[in-house]
Order: sequence, then structure tokens, then C-alpha cells
Amino acid sequence: MIPIDHGIDRFLDRSIVLGYSDLGYRYRRRRWPPDDPGSEALVGRRALVTGAGGGLGEATALGLARLGGTVHLLVRAAPRAEGALRRISDTLAAEGRSAALVVEECDVADLDAVRAFAAGLAQRLASSGAVLDVIVHNAGVLPATRTESADGHELSVATHVLGPILMTESLLPALAGSDLGARVVWVASGGMYAQSLHVHDPDYRRGRYRGAAAYARSKRMQVELIGCMSQRWAPQRVSVYAMHPGWAATSGVTNALPMFTTLTRPILRSPEAGADTAVWLAATSPAPPSGTFWHDRQARPTSYHRGTQADPAQVEVLWQWVQAVGLGDEA
Repeated sequence: MIPIDHGIDRFLDRSIVLGYSDLGYRYRRRRWPPDDPGSEALVGRRALVTGAGGGLGEATALGLARLGGTVHLLVRAAPRAEGALRRISDTLAAEGRSAALVVEECDVADLDAVRAFAAGLAQRLASSGAVLDVIVHNAGVLPATRTESADGHELSVATHVLGPILMTESLLPALAGSDLGARVVWVASGGMYAQSLHVHDPDYRRGRYRGAAAYARSKRMQVELIGCMSQRWAPQRVSVYAMHPGWAATSGVTNALPMFTTLTRPILRSPEAGADTAVWLAATSPAPPSGTFWHDRQARPTSYHRGTQADPAQVEVLWQWVQAVGLGDEA
């Protein structure tokens, strides 16, 4: 293992192109301990990965399964998981491993569907004496035009913020049973660095709608709210993290941002490289400090420019809105 030069690491991070691309990942990974996390870090553990039908979600599920975990792959409809199931199983078989994989169905943007799914999963786990140790909130959308969820919320914020928070809250009994403390990981985006926190228009009802901006705004919400979530769920010993994967080559990125993909294709990371930090946060020991934001296994600032920094009062306004519309809780 080569010691990391934090000055070079910060330079890579600030340069964006170098740090977010495969170049940054290759530089950093040579400096990580080869046994972190250990090869059996998740044996006897259970994880739920949303948006696991391909891309980063599939790569995350593969990484967790490689560490011995039972992995629930959540998709909007079961057929979406067929390819991922086959690829994960084939990869592990080629490595002499096996996987315990379970397919789950839920539209994360539909709050009623989230409540029903979480209640069903919690009941199934309780009846078998099982608990939930990890949730990775990876499900994502990037609508071309403004679209509303079944509950009337802008689809990005419903998928990336309201649904996942409700799901975690509804699964707290299962998470609280984790003997080492459960971990919840949010897959954010480096694109959020370009956005401020729009606390007075979280549903993007004002101004000209742009899908990429809506996506980045909702990712900014995720990152700013991890402290609130960490505090709320601390009594259940649930640690909360956010991370961004850098620039990874996935079908979602290609379909949503074809020009970006064309220009950056030679330096894009693999999905497994993009998912690495999410897997690491789920399995490394000891657990990193809760309420922190990560990229390439290093805690990162949440803002680099004064114009995008959120003050505590703004975060509290947003958190009150999330509790009211997402959790039905005015506290």
C-alpha cells in the first residue's frame, strides 16, 4: 500500500475532471488497504439496495454480495432485476463464490407503495428472526420534462429524497435490530456542488425546468439532510452517510446525458469503481462517523463555493417540509 498524499488528493478533487474520472479512482485505490473491508465483512448481514437493476445499483449489490451479505435488490418491477441477478450470480460463480439474492418490488417515488413495501419487508424479516443491517439508496431518475409522482411531487425529489427517507423511517424496527448498528448510504452526485438548496421551491414549480438541474437540486437535498437524518435515527443506532460516485459509465448516464458521455467516455469509471465507496461505507470497520459525505473513501466538503453553502436555518426549513409531506410528521 502506498501512503496517500492528501495534497494531491485535494488537487484531484478540486480539479473535478481528474478526481471524478477513472484517473482519480486509479490513483486513490492503490493507496487503500487491500483488506478493507475484509472479504467476509458482511457474512451474516443483510442489505437492501434500491435501483439495483443495473448500473451503480447492480455494482453495489455485487460488491455487498462479494463480502458475504444477503442482498435484496429493489426494482420498480421484478423483470428489471433479471439481468442483474444473472450477471451477479455468474460473476460470483466465476470467482468461486455464491450469492444470497432476493428481488423486491417498489416504486420509491410512490409514498403509499413505499409504506406497503416497508411494512411487508419488516414483517417478513421479523417472522424469520432476521434484521436489516444496510440500506443503500441508489434509485435515481433524471426526467427530461417536469413530471410529478403519484403524490404530486416533482419526480426527482420524490425518488431521491421523500421516498427513501420514508422507507428508512418505516424500516427502523428492522434496522434497530442490527447488533453492530445499521448503516444507511445515500448515493448522491458530484453535480450537487453546482446547486444551492432551494428550500422555498423544493418541488421545482418555479422557473424553467431542467432535468439535470432538478436531479442535482435533489442530490443537494440528500447531502444537506444527512445530519438531520443521522440525529433522528441515532437512538436506533443507525449511521447515515452520503457519497458521490464520480463519473461512472452506466446506461442511466448515457441515456440522460448522451453528449457528456460522448465527451468523457475515455475517462469514465466502471460501475464497480463508482460503487466502491458505497460498499466500503456499508462494510468497513469501525464504522465512519455518521452524518458525513464521502468520495473515494475520503470525507469531503459539501460545498466549495459560498453561493452553494446552506445555513442551518435553510436545512431546518427543508427538514420540516420533508417531515410534513414525506413522513406526515410536523415535529
